[in-house]
Amino acid sequence: MRILSWNINGIRTLPKYHPWNTFKTCEGILDEINADIICFQEMKSSRANLPRDVALPGPYHSFFSFPTSKGGYSGVAVYVDSRKVTPLKAEEGLSGKLQPNPPLSAEERISPFYPSPHDVDPYADEEGAVPASFDALDGEGRALVLDFGLFVLVNVYCPAETSEGRLPFKMNFHLLLQERVRRLVEDERREVVVLGDINVCAAPIDHCDGHLPSTVAAFYDHPARAWFRRWIGPDGPMTDVIRQFHPDRKGLFTCWDTRTQARETNYGARIDYVLVTRGLLPWISAGDIQPALKGSDHCPVYVDLRDEITLASGETIALRDAMKQTPGLRDPPRTAARYWDEFSARQMVLSAFFGKGAAAKTKTKTGGDTARSASPAPTPAAQGSSTSAAAATSTATPSAASLDAEPDHTPLADPPMKKLKPAQARPPSQPTTTRKRKASDNPPASKKRKAAPAKRQPSIAAFFSKPAPSPSTSAAASASSTRPPPEVIDVDGEDEDENGGGPSTLPPSDRPVPRSNSNSNSSSSNTEKEKAAAWSSLFAPVQPPRCTVHDEPARLYTVNKPGPNRGKTFYLCARPVGPGYDKGRGERLREEVDHRYRCNYFKWASEARREAKAKARAQGS
Repeated sequence: MRILSWNINGIRTLPKYHPWNTFKTCEGILDEINADIICFQEMKSSRANLPRDVALPGPYHSFFSFPTSKGGYSGVAVYVDSRKVTPLKAEEGLSGKLQPNPPLSAEERISPFYPSPHDVDPYADEEGAVPASFDALDGEGRALVLDFGLFVLVNVYCPAETSEGRLPFKMNFHLLLQERVRRLVEDERREVVVLGDINVCAAPIDHCDGHLPSTVAAFYDHPARAWFRRWIGPDGPMTDVIRQFHPDRKGLFTCWDTRTQARETNYGARIDYVLVTRGLLPWISAGDIQPALKGSDHCPVYVDLRDEITLASGETIALRDAMKQTPGLRDPPRTAARYWDEFSARQMVLSAFFGKGAAAKTKTKTGGDTARSASPAPTPAAQGSSTSAAAATSTATPSAASLDAEPDHTPLADPPMKKLKPAQARPPSQPTTTRKRKASDNPPASKKRKAAPAKRQPSIAAFFSKPAPSPSTSAAASASSTRPPPEVIDVDGEDEDENGGGPSTLPPSDRPVPRSNSNSNSSSSNTEKEKAAAWSSLFAPVQPPRCTVHDEPARLYTVNKPGPNRGKTFYLCARPVGPGYDKGRGERLREEVDHRYRCNYFKWASEARREAKAKARAQGS
């Protein structure tokens, strides 16, 4: 049996990557992952926005925990292959306060008692305040607890320290998790599996800069690292299974910054774990990470359990018996998604009103009522035209839902009437006699508009053309425009001889070309080239600057962080980050800088454009 954990960074993000984009449903993705118990973190969804195929993926029992007030954030899920195993009990959260409706009974709960704030020594914030309850810690959808008989599984997504003010929340969540596990182990004598994104590096070997002396010296000064070291140390209750199987492997990282191409150089950290109590170690046969699986900024971690073990007494125990799995399919606990009202046919979801099935049913119902309430049955010819009109309508309309959205439709039995637009409104008393229009009569307004189009807005090309003619030239041109128009000469046809004779007998290639026409063509060609050159110079992309250390073209980035610089663009060294890359003099000692990786080059894109324009003007002069 395989148990797998993966921070997927959004259930909608995963299907955008290969090979997950080749599967049409979530069931196909879960089958490809090939694990019996699959634990996801960072679902970034909500119960209201959860697609049906994600909530009920075929034979998998699913369990979810979402934030109570903030959608599209955090969230964890557990998928269990019902063909292999079914949990005995399941709960949401660590404090026991998150309950379904109706609440779980004593027989449905995993534990008889749950942690309370006075059981732990809370971490105080900057003002010295400590939380009075665990409601806020459990309100972000960060934990699921499932009972599998042999062990209790805890899937967690621990908070990250996104700011200094977030550290107390992070530390108190760790303390709540520790107390929940302590009660299970000491008070209830249970074996426990804790897996997920802990958001803490266990040791310097688990950090990309752990080999640097400055990092090692202050590594455990961080309170979260110090707490985690005690929890999984020799005297702690939990064992780091992956590190136990690979004690000296370097680069065993599970998380990378994808914005800086850190995964290319394996410049990451190990913050995803599978932790077990010591009583489960005989059941563990293997454990590792899967860095080749893409789709998130994390990679999966997993452990494999043996099908059976032999005790020191010689007794053999099968895994299914130890997990209390009876033959045949078992119904999942009541907290499973299949029992939610929106997925158990007890509540109509909003999408059902806009689906194809609902639209077809509404169309059939309204169509039948309309046909019965229509006027007397039409003749066979009318029926044929009605059928043709209905067929044309159904062909032109993408779906029936748009038809059902409009209640006032003409019945299908009546063929649609073609509306005729009158050419011009006339008073009733005007005589209907007609007369021939003379050539001197003014044409209608519409023809006037076609013959003399209105003055259009000048295009930007006019700014790059030659200067306008002088007033004297304009006056001469206006005077010539009053004269009768000259005779039009068809250049492509039979040209007349210069002496006024008959049609020329020279072949078209030998005929003389008027000099004025050649000059105009040459002038037009030059004008077009000038316009093209002007447009090219106006919209030519600015060449990226070169970084000062490697003398290589820099890469353009955009500021996404909220603030006054949001949306601005800047250039950084294009090389990927790596161990010892130059973070700047304030964050990296000069003797620890490795110049094979990114240097500390930085330049705003606006400054780079100004420098490029100044350089172009200098070269032009």
